[in-house]
Amino acid sequence: MNPANGMAPAVHRLAIVGGGPRATYAVERLSAEIARLGRDRRLEVRIYERSGEFGSGEAHSPTQPRTSYLNRISSQVSFAADESVRDAGPLRPAPQRPTLHAWCRRRFAETGDADLDLAPGDWPKRYVHGLALQDMFGTFVRELRAHPGVSVHLHHTEVVDIAPHADGLTVRTADGGAFPADQVLLVTGHTHHDPWRAAGTRGLADFADRAGCAYVPYAYPLDRALPPRITGPGRVVGIAGMGLTAIDEILHLTEGRGGTFVPGPDGGLRYEPSGAEPAKLLAFSETGVFTFARPDNHKDADPERLEHRGVFLTGEAVDRLRASVGTPRGDGGPGQLDFERDVLPLVVLEMAWLHYATLFGPQAAAFLRDRAGATYQAFLVGGAPYGDRPGDPTRLLGPLEAAVDEITDALEALLDGHDRPPTGTGTGTEARTSGWSAEEAMLRWIEVVFGTEPCALARKAWRQGPDALRRAVSSWTSPWCLDERPAGNRFDWQRTTRPLDATGLDTPERYREAVLAFMDRDLRWAEQGNLDNPHKAAADGVWRDLRSVISRAVDDGGLTPASHRVFLARYVRLHNRLANGAAPEVMERIRALVRHGLLDIGTGPGAQLHPDEATSRFRVDGPATAASCQVDTLADARVHPFAPHRDASPLFRNLLDHGLARLWRNVSATGDVFEPGGLDLTPRFHPLRPDGTPDPRLTILGPPAEGQKSFLLSALRPTADHYVMRDTVTWLTDFWHLLETPRPEATRTHCLQSDRAGARSSIL
Repeated sequence: MNPANGMAPAVHRLAIVGGGPRATYAVERLSAEIARLGRDRRLEVRIYERSGEFGSGEAHSPTQPRTSYLNRISSQVSFAADESVRDAGPLRPAPQRPTLHAWCRRRFAETGDADLDLAPGDWPKRYVHGLALQDMFGTFVRELRAHPGVSVHLHHTEVVDIAPHADGLTVRTADGGAFPADQVLLVTGHTHHDPWRAAGTRGLADFADRAGCAYVPYAYPLDRALPPRITGPGRVVGIAGMGLTAIDEILHLTEGRGGTFVPGPDGGLRYEPSGAEPAKLLAFSETGVFTFARPDNHKDADPERLEHRGVFLTGEAVDRLRASVGTPRGDGGPGQLDFERDVLPLVVLEMAWLHYATLFGPQAAAFLRDRAGATYQAFLVGGAPYGDRPGDPTRLLGPLEAAVDEITDALEALLDGHDRPPTGTGTGTEARTSGWSAEEAMLRWIEVVFGTEPCALARKAWRQGPDALRRAVSSWTSPWCLDERPAGNRFDWQRTTRPLDATGLDTPERYREAVLAFMDRDLRWAEQGNLDNPHKAAADGVWRDLRSVISRAVDDGGLTPASHRVFLARYVRLHNRLANGAAPEVMERIRALVRHGLLDIGTGPGAQLHPDEATSRFRVDGPATAASCQVDTLADARVHPFAPHRDASPLFRNLLDHGLARLWRNVSATGDVFEPGGLDLTPRFHPLRPDGTPDPRLTILGPPAEGQKSFLLSALRPTADHYVMRDTVTWLTDFWHLLETPRPEATRTHCLQSDRAGARSSIL
């Protein structure tokens, strides 16, 4: 009873659908603020997770194979809000919000488990993240249950429907349950398609059923999706895709079957099979190469200072382009851009500049920035570069590359024995060019190409004169496979997107050797790290550190419908290869499997998959290498975009059918329409009904917004004001408002006004 009025406290019912990482973050924030719950209110929380793995969800389950790794280092994963998160509200004491690294150190001290013995820069196994998520989730739930006005119920079942009724919503579960809810938070994470609902996979599933071969449309959980019955000895397993999911599948079917990796004669790894593996693994994709190795993260020591800030690719530049060359959009909002015409040239210019800034140092970087400035400014207002090679993403690089020529000519002159650099002033090692120091550029180039110890020796040789410097440099080799002359190591956009020159790679054997050579070089670049290797610095600094700027250009209909299609089909994959790759130690294992021969990549780029009626197997043909391979089991390792009508779960289809949500549409003023599959959400993540009004009782975070938003899959990062936690804080703010507002109509009006503020692009 409420002692103030003698009445029972009103019950507010919250349903959280999905019990994975985002549910953990939501419960963390709710438990941190639960003292806000008034004495006249009771809170009933129900959390639904179909796998029963509360806190981690199925994708991060602690029971998953030990062969899968996170692609983020342990110090860059967290579980709770910190001081960097704007408007986060009360924060728990620092010891109660550890990073994954700190959590592992504590558990290692308790258990001695070697998998938990991690340094801040180590790459954890994915199951370890699951252990930590479940532990932190349990802690936050216990805190909630300790409050006298709160009850928490965990439901090991799948939510299949959320239906409206007169007083709120009803959550229906696969086991026949029906529970009332005043508010629902949907954090279902990444879902997968029903192969019979998707046109691209329906034929594969039908063929496998008829022919008696095996088709695996979704890889997780690995041990259940890929059992020995269809992937054991004697079976040829085709893996469609060469990204992170493919790597999980490959390691599960090799190391996970008892194979081992041992030191090889060249310092790399050698694979020793167990005999329980498939006869062969055939990995294939459009590009024919695996995702690139993610570089050692040397920015973690001081992210605020070391993470890259845009010079050319900035939010202001995107806004100026939108104003100067943007095309009208269907809802009257800001102009739409063409990614390849308007944004990609800035991405390429930023990558090239960061590449050379890394290679030659800060003074040369300022010189290069100034030289590129005039062409860049003209581009932002729709000037001459738009008419000059409009389809060439490198068309802004001319002045920058000419300035790089001046730097490399000067450094080459010093190393070749000329007394005076061609474009400098002064003589010999005293040369100083217009705005940059030859000494600084030379020493930085030596440090990048040869290492810190050679750089220290070169600094001494510089003072002794050109001959001493030349003798020193001529005796060194680059441990990172970088070109050993200043004129080398040029930025090359084509090599960035397609690292293999296809010339002469017309047999599986030649292609395999080229891939191994590339993987060796890529691993060495990754070992050098994201601050000192120019290639990795450019990719990491632009496609990771400036990802929010790319999202600013793309999200909420920022691109024309036609360009948006191209961006999702082409550049999301490029982002994944350049900035979202696997840990170097993981890629070293993949390289060892290719060298062993168990892992076949000989079909090369453009591989084509066919059901082969004559053999009752799938066939993969490689047009570039003339390879052809029959496979017994086809495992799809491609990420499925969110699409309610193709989803394996009926939940989001039912939301659409009830009129609680609608699909988001990108519409141009000319009537071109692109519907990528995600839901139409307000800026506060409430779904829009078919009439364009929001439903404040529902909040949807994560992949269901794909299309309207980009780059939505991510674990929480500490000290980064991370968007995953900001989104959670936005949900919680509206949660409290609805709970504390006594009149339903007033609640609806307030949320409707809040959602409409700045949301013109969401309502068509």
